[in-house]
Amino acid sequence: MQAAMDITAKYCHKEMEAYGSCVASNPSTWQLKCQELKMKVAQCTSSHPVIQKIRQDCSMEFVEFERCLVENQNTPTSCSPHVARFLACAETVDISGVDPGPQPS
Repeated sequence: MQAAMDITAKYCHKEMEAYGSCVASNPSTWQLKCQELKMKVAQCTSSHPVIQKIRQDCSMEFVEFERCLVENQNTPTSCSPHVARFLACAETVDISGVDPGPQPS
């Protein structure tokens, strides 16, 4: 998981920070207002094999987290247990044989 977080932070920090700020600033309308930023995070992370592996292995937990966000648009913090379950799953993913992808120049 640490490798995936490192890759995400290394390659997608700007996108993740912008999306997080948007969600925090728009507690009742973030689903609409932050859609473009969410797509930028998805585009950034989808190109990295380590993150793809975690998404594949923990897809059920991730889908449940996203469903919670949709159902609780006015109180996204109520989805903290879903985040915890996704992160716990991600910690168990074996990424030892996964190529981390291209390195930035």
